[in-house]
Amino acid sequence: MQIISENRCFGGVQGVYSHASKSTGGDMTFGLFLPEDARNGPVPVLWFLAGLTCTHENGMSKAGAQAWAAEQGIAVVFPDTSPRGEGVANDDAYDLGQGAGFYLDATEAPWSPHFAMQSYILDDLPALVFEEFAVDADRQSITGHSMGGHGALTLAAKSPGRFRSASAFAPICNPTNSDWGKKQFAAYLGSVEDGRAHDATRLAETGALDEIPVLIDTGTQDQFADLLRTEALAEVLVRRRTEATIRMQKGYDHSYFFVSTFMEDHIAFHGDALWR
Repeated sequence: MQIISENRCFGGVQGVYSHASKSTGGDMTFGLFLPEDARNGPVPVLWFLAGLTCTHENGMSKAGAQAWAAEQGIAVVFPDTSPRGEGVANDDAYDLGQGAGFYLDATEAPWSPHFAMQSYILDDLPALVFEEFAVDADRQSITGHSMGGHGALTLAAKSPGRFRSASAFAPICNPTNSDWGKKQFAAYLGSVEDGRAHDATRLAETGALDEIPVLIDTGTQDQFADLLRTEALAEVLVRRRTEATIRMQKGYDHSYFFVSTFMEDHIAFHGDALWR
């Protein structure tokens, strides 16, 4: 692991680090905020997954998580959204390839050699973080924005017992029935049908989100509302009586201005679960 930068931040440290990843077969960069409490021992951790076109830096710089995380005594990890670098497959479109990993493990060429973001987020990066930093592996929660919201919900659903809570800002809720999903699943996995295992709505139908509290915020003026399909997931969660809160925030769009507005609520929501 290499230290790219470390800055004093709300009494703790906001760092940026790079490391060689076995999952993606190349170097990856991530951000990590450690609160002051980490000086006294391991602290709970919240994973923040960013959306399409983003890197580790978007959530780290724009979401405003550090102040509230410091108050709660929680670490926050900001991973990248995909593998990058020379030799890593890419596409001219913004919603496929580098910056658009969709938090799954690709099985199809030319993506499969490097696009293993599910393994990276669930296995590779945590192993490094838990070894190198004062972070408690038994107290984890997960959140994300847009494509990262999709990742937060699906990875939580596929990892029973691992995360104590899951939340999302404007998540892609039903990608097998959305242009933000069909294209990527066909490319990465070979078919849209194979994407059902990476669709929060399909996973919720199986009860995979029943065991942890879920919080979702989406703006009523979100310019990508038809692609998010919030209503599909809401219908399933209501029908199953899953412990979930879905809030339609009046007048808000898809931007990080929206994310930062409600970040305090999400950090407090996770804090309740992590310190319980």
